[in-house]
Amino acid sequence: MALILLVEDDSIITAALSRALTDAGHVVRAVGQAAEALRVLTGEPPDLVLLDLGLPDIDGTDTLRMIRSISEVPVVVITARRSETDIIHLLNSGADDYVTKPFSGEHILARISAVLRRYRSGTDREGPGAITVGPLVIGRKERRVTMHGNPLKLTRREYDVLTYLAERVGQVVSRRELMTEVWRQARIGEEQTIDVHISWLRRKLGETAAKPRLLHTVRGVGVMMVDQN
Repeated sequence: MALILLVEDDSIITAALSRALTDAGHVVRAVGQAAEALRVLTGEPPDLVLLDLGLPDIDGTDTLRMIRSISEVPVVVITARRSETDIIHLLNSGADDYVTKPFSGEHILARISAVLRRYRSGTDREGPGAITVGPLVIGRKERRVTMHGNPLKLTRREYDVLTYLAERVGQVVSRRELMTEVWRQARIGEEQTIDVHISWLRRKLGETAAKPRLLHTVRGVGVMMVDQN
């Protein structure tokens, strides 16, 4: 059972989704506007947000970014957009998964279950010890990362990618492995989203692809974290 925040302005869709989610054992809180959703997130946080992009007050992608600025709650997006570019943009904006319209109740319940399973499994794996790679320190218990003693502000996905690589120092990790093990999905053609996250991580670590220090690209294979000590 999970507390799900449903952000949808269509009353018919809201009723149908609420019924399907409730029948599956979830608790649903439904709101019709992005501003309402943001207020809920600053109060009693849900276990997952089901977000329709066609909201009346704020653009759906902007809403997604706002959610990510205040919360790491898993977000499943409902969208009519089907192009690969649009989907990659949504994932890179912070969506954990997406469902394209039209969809069945069984389909969306399966996606929600998969995202919650990935999220809870990632939380359960957090060990008490810290990972140290040169000047980089990852505190797994508190999910805190520092570089040369300075805290880094990472998204949940950036943290997960960085930790996965740090746990495998000296090993080449393919983009497909990161997509499968961190994203828990292996959709063909979406591995390029890994490159975007690696690029963001490099910027926050103070390095570039041309002058890497910790994150080294092995062309045609994947990426490897290197301990220079």
